[in-house]
Amino acid sequence: MFETISNLVAALLTLFIFSFLYKENPFYRFAEHLLVGVSMGYAIPLVYNLTFIPYVYQPIFLGHKYVFIIPAFIGILYVFRFSRNYSWLSRYPIVFGMAIVGMGVPLSMNTQVLVQMRSAMAPIQDLNTFLIFIGTVTILMYFYFSKAHTGLYGKFSKIGVWFMMIGFGASFGYTVMARISLLIGRLQFLVGDVLHLIK
Repeated sequence: MFETISNLVAALLTLFIFSFLYKENPFYRFAEHLLVGVSMGYAIPLVYNLTFIPYVYQPIFLGHKYVFIIPAFIGILYVFRFSRNYSWLSRYPIVFGMAIVGMGVPLSMNTQVLVQMRSAMAPIQDLNTFLIFIGTVTILMYFYFSKAHTGLYGKFSKIGVWFMMIGFGASFGYTVMARISLLIGRLQFLVGDVLHLIK
C-alpha cells in the first residue's frame, strides 16, 4: 500500500516537472519549490552532522583545541551575506576559499597540463600519438594572437579549431547521453512501476 502511494506521488511530481516542456506553469513551480525545500531540509542536518559536529563542536568543546575557533569564526561570517549593512563581512571567507583553490593550482598543473605535455612530446609511433601532437600544436597556434592567422599559419590554426570542436562536441554528446539516460529512467518508472505496462 505504501509503495503504491509513493509511486503515485513520484509519478505525479514527475509529470509536474515534465509539464515544463509545454510552458512554465504552477504545477512545475510547485514541484520545483518542493524539490528545493526537501533538498535543503535534507542538506542542513547532513551538514550539521558531517561538518559542524566533527570539525567544530568536538574539537573545540570536547577536545579543547581552541585554535579551531578561528576557522569556525571565519565560516560564521558567511551568515552576514543576508545583512544589507554587514554583507561585506561575507567576503572574507570567500577570499579564504579562493586562496585554497589557488593552492590547488600546482597540483592541477601536474594532472592536467604536464600529463598533456608528456603525451604531446612522446615519440610518434602510431596514429594516436600523431593526432595528439598535431592537435596540441595547432590548438596552441590558434591561441597565439601575436601573429595574424593568414596564409599557411592560418590554415594550421583552423585545424586546431577542428580539434577543439571535436572535443567540445564529444563532451557535449556525453552530457546529452547522461540526460537521456535520466529521461529513460523516469519513463521506465512511469510505464513500468506505475502503469505496469512493462516488466
